Amino acid sequence: MAASGGALWRRRAAALSRAARSVCGRAAGAERLAGRLRARRREEEEEEKEKKQREVPGNPARRRARELAALQRVHPNVLARVLKQGAVYQDEEVVVLNKPYGLPVHGGPGIKNCVTDVLPILAKMLENMRSETLHLCHRLDKETTGVMVLARSKEAADRIRLLFKTRQVEKIYWAISVGHPNPAEGIVEIPMVEKEVQSHQPHYKMTLAPNYRLSPEDGKVLKTRKNRSAESAVTRYRVLASSSACSLLELQPITGVKHQIRVHLAYGLGCPILGDHKYSHWNKLAPQKLPEITLRRLKLEQSKARHLPLHLHAHRLSLPLGASGGKWIDLVCEPPVFFHRTLRKLELDIDKN
Repeated sequence: MAASGGALWRRRAAALSRAARSVCGRAAGAERLAGRLRARRREEEEEEKEKKQREVPGNPARRRARELAALQRVHPNVLARVLKQGAVYQDEEVVVLNKPYGLPVHGGPGIKNCVTDVLPILAKMLENMRSETLHLCHRLDKETTGVMVLARSKEAADRIRLLFKTRQVEKIYWAISVGHPNPAEGIVEIPMVEKEVQSHQPHYKMTLAPNYRLSPEDGKVLKTRKNRSAESAVTRYRVLASSSACSLLELQPITGVKHQIRVHLAYGLGCPILGDHKYSHWNKLAPQKLPEITLRRLKLEQSKARHLPLHLHAHRLSLPLGASGGKWIDLVCEPPVFFHRTLRKLELDIDKN
């Protein structure tokens, strides 16, 4: 009986073991199937995402806007290669790039790619690099294109930053403005301050904080109380060409206040930069309103004006280099293709003016 009972117990144990293995096998199989389904779903989502990115929008202005924002989606290695290809000058102290449109200098919420993040990768691609990364010497706004100076060492970066701070760097920008400044050449010297705009979409903007105002009673010039937060801002400007209710301007910011050129043109001269949707209005965030002749020349509908990029380009930079400052360099970057295309459409021919 004991032997028979032992055999029965062993048979039951074996049956339970087979049942357990079967259950485990089914569970493992289900988990593998679920894993394959999840992987397939991810692949389909990636394919759909890539398909949407490849799709060409029907509207040309929107298509160009997406093309200009493409660097926000590429791999950091690809971005570093693009920046290397855009290098216009290199020596033992600096590397000078022609910064593309739509590329932020610093990171932040919602920003996938920025210049700062890829500096270590870019350094590895350059010859004669002794340090592990490059160093920023100044900054440009995300929408501004043109000359950007990077230093090969921290010591060189500190020297160049001091040059910018002490206004020993000559900066020349090009911009296409909506409207014609009057007079055609001059200096805008109006302090600036950042203020909150109270509207249905509260937001912050830089604005003018003038030291003088006109009396509404007799038109006399009155000195106003100085805003303690205001910063001194000086911009020299000159009209290079005018056509189609727009102008091509050469601009020299003497000071370096945030959004200085944009605010001085929009609020000081009443001629905002083409594509500057932020500073074309004060009390709202809305697409820039363009004259009929400008829309016609650009072959653009007003409803699509929001896709126009900011036409502001850092054209030239002149500064002394070396520990003793004895080496003076003059750096020039050609405007991007979209800037040249707009000049052509608006018939803003520099040579004829």
